[in-house]
Amino acid sequence: QVQLVESGGGSVQAGGSLRLSCAASGFTESRYCMAWFRQAPPGKEREGIAVIEDDGTTTYAEPVKGRFTISQDNAKNTLYLEMNSLKPEDSALYYCALLGRSWWARCRVNQGFAYWGRGTQVTVSS
Repeated sequence: QVQLVESGGGSVQAGGSLRLSCAASGFTESRYCMAWFRQAPPGKEREGIAVIEDDGTTTYAEPVKGRFTISQDNAKNTLYLEMNSLKPEDSALYYCALLGRSWWARCRVNQGFAYWGRGTQVTVSS
C-alpha cells in the first residue's frame, strides 16, 4: 500500500521561506514521477507546480520558477519542496503526488498521478 505524508507547512510572512517534505512508503517501482501540487480555496483547480523524475530531472510551472526547488532523498524515500521569496498568492494546500512511469515517458507538471498525500497548508501573509 503506497502512502504519501506531507509535512512542513505553516504560516510565514511574504518574502519568507518554507521547506515541505513528503515521506513515501510502499512504492517499489524504479521509474517514477513525483510532484508537488497546490490548491487554493475556495474551489480553485489544483495546479501542478513542480515535478521530479527518478533520474533527477526537474520541471517547474511558471509561477514558481526561480523561487521553488524540488528535490528528493532516495535513501530516505522523501520528496522536498524548498520555497523561497514566498508571496501571498502562494497560500494553498500543498500536496505531493506519485506515479510509476514507463522507461520512454517523461514527467510533466500537470499530468495525472496515481497516488496522493493529504496535503499540508501554507499561508503567506502580506
